[in-house]
Amino acid sequence: MFTIDAHLDLSMNALEWNRDLRKTVTEINQREVGFTDKPDRGKATVSLPELRKGNIGLVVATQIGRYVAPDNYLPGWHSPEQAWAQTQGQVSWYKAMEDDDEMVQVNDLQSLEKHVALWNDGRPNEKKPVGYILSLEGADSFVTVGHLERAYNYGLRAVGPAHYGPGRYANGTDATGHLGPKGVELLKEMERLNIILDATHLCDDAFWDALDNFNGNIWASHNLCRALVSHNRQYSDEMIKALVERGAVIGAALDAWMMVPNWVRGVSTPEGMNCNLEVMVNHIDHICQVAGDALHVGMGTDLDGAFGREQCPYDLETIADLQKVPSLLKKRGYSDIDIENMMHGNWLRFLRNAWK
Repeated sequence: MFTIDAHLDLSMNALEWNRDLRKTVTEINQREVGFTDKPDRGKATVSLPELRKGNIGLVVATQIGRYVAPDNYLPGWHSPEQAWAQTQGQVSWYKAMEDDDEMVQVNDLQSLEKHVALWNDGRPNEKKPVGYILSLEGADSFVTVGHLERAYNYGLRAVGPAHYGPGRYANGTDATGHLGPKGVELLKEMERLNIILDATHLCDDAFWDALDNFNGNIWASHNLCRALVSHNRQYSDEMIKALVERGAVIGAALDAWMMVPNWVRGVSTPEGMNCNLEVMVNHIDHICQVAGDALHVGMGTDLDGAFGREQCPYDLETIADLQKVPSLLKKRGYSDIDIENMMHGNWLRFLRNAWK
């Protein structure tokens, strides 16, 4: 089934992990045998051939560059200018993939419809470019709010103002604090440019502030449910309801620590915690029950987002295994139309409405 994944850190994998994503996952992992610099070496799940194999023809692909103040323990860049430069290198990688006919940017209604038609033309996927919608995860790299329009001009169409910890425009996961004037200014400029607000990673204070100060289109590219795993990274039922009221779609993620409670990084294993794709479906089902329908959830895996097979469902070898999800949803009683919506239809409806 044609599938859309609303969150993949492709350029980060290509540049920071030094992976040639034109290769197969097997080739990427073989190249990393003996590497110890990152915990997910040799455990990759994503590559462009694997996306084609899984009929995942359109992805929301990220840029990311965090600024960290001197007292911030998180990894990142020591000035916004350095963070901006990092994101520009990532844009260059996407453009290089376009030049090699591996990817194609989707940034308006015309390019969306053209690309969807290509992937649904009944021909084999092997030679088709993977479509990408460019998103920014964490807005720290905008040296000024004016940099947003520069980014829009090279194709940026969605922004998550926060990532982990304190941010220059909004506070994110494991942080607290309301939006300041710069954050509100950023939201207003996003609204003017019709850039989608990605509510993912916003801390609770900033989440509610963002909904109050932004009148444009909102989605959540990769989130799960606080009712099932109690952590501030997750959405409470109240937050899910608020997003549904705004017409948002929530992408279901496959990072094990978000899927099952009491995960200990570097210690827990997917098998030991019984973390499989059924757990993802539990979260999807919870969102549907809160929403009252199956119109507000889709795929947003975050696969290879600084983790690999050591921290994702044990019954997933590569991202192509997303094609196991429809049968799992079918067993839960979802209709064929519901399943099509969750695999691609909800994202398409959202984008068609946002870009009309």
